[in-house]
Amino acid sequence: MVTGATGYVAGRLVEKLLKEGMTVHAAVRSPENQEKTKYLDAIAANSPGSIKYFKADLLEEGSFDAATQGCELIFHTASPFTLSIKDPQKDLIDPALKGTQNVLNAATKFGSVKRVVVTSSCAAIYGDAKDTLSMPNQTMTEDVWNTTSSLDHQPYSYSKTLAEKEAWKMMKAQEQWDVVVVNPSFVIGPGINPHGTSETFEIMKMMGNGDMKMGAPAFNIGAVDVRDLATAHFRAGFTPEAEGRHIISAENSSFLGLAAMLKPNYPNYPLPSRKLPKFMVWLAGPSQGMPRKMVAKNIGYPFKADNSKSIEKLGMNYRPLSETINDFFAHLIEEGVIHKPK
Repeated sequence: MVTGATGYVAGRLVEKLLKEGMTVHAAVRSPENQEKTKYLDAIAANSPGSIKYFKADLLEEGSFDAATQGCELIFHTASPFTLSIKDPQKDLIDPALKGTQNVLNAATKFGSVKRVVVTSSCAAIYGDAKDTLSMPNQTMTEDVWNTTSSLDHQPYSYSKTLAEKEAWKMMKAQEQWDVVVVNPSFVIGPGINPHGTSETFEIMKMMGNGDMKMGAPAFNIGAVDVRDLATAHFRAGFTPEAEGRHIISAENSSFLGLAAMLKPNYPNYPLPSRKLPKFMVWLAGPSQGMPRKMVAKNIGYPFKADNSKSIEKLGMNYRPLSETINDFFAHLIEEGVIHKPK
């Protein structure tokens, strides 16, 4: 069973499961919305596996029961990722935390479930880039938890932290199934749906359509290809000895670094080529959904994460980031999401 099956991360995972010949129970909010399911339907039509849709809502108790019945393995990928929020509790915390509780309660109701793979995030390890300065070797590892986020500051990161902690707590309260967690950094690359609603697509559109041509903020990030993340989920599910958390991140970069990887192939596009001064971002940030505290604690600080556990335990072999970003950009141009320059 895959929650949020039509989402950005889940799309590539479901594709891999179908190609491996699995029967996938896709838990989605609107199974009757063929506009949302058409990408998965097209993959299923050409794969040895099969897909069945089930209506489910993260906030509705018991709504994952039907989708879970008969399944041995659950991939819980559904969780909102957006920076445009009005009510952090309602828009982020409740869906992340209650959704995890509802999915894992469904797992316990049916004796068939043996493992739950939870899509967490590096955001459950750190809240702000500045936090890494106080970590051992100033590097994120699976042993570290985010302790600086709250409802008022970095609520998305707070939602991921609360949800992952709840998953571990619920696992310890029973003995039927185990939990394996993947903690991706910033996810990029071509999804099965070029018109996805993840924040990733908004940032790519801003870069490609000229919104950042005056410069990009010096946000340092780790990034991973959505196709590699699907592989990480698959291996977390099907490697019997897999356990604990896994940082899933290919390389460390920045928005400017990503733009530099695109420029040789897209010289006529209005990609950013210079760094915006921090004070300018600090002044303009709130109008762009970036509170000043977030700007102060993230811009100019390094991002450093240790991905060695994923390589050693899940056999990950990451694509180069330059390949990922160029594949992604080409895909978005081809689909008309990023406009060709006049």
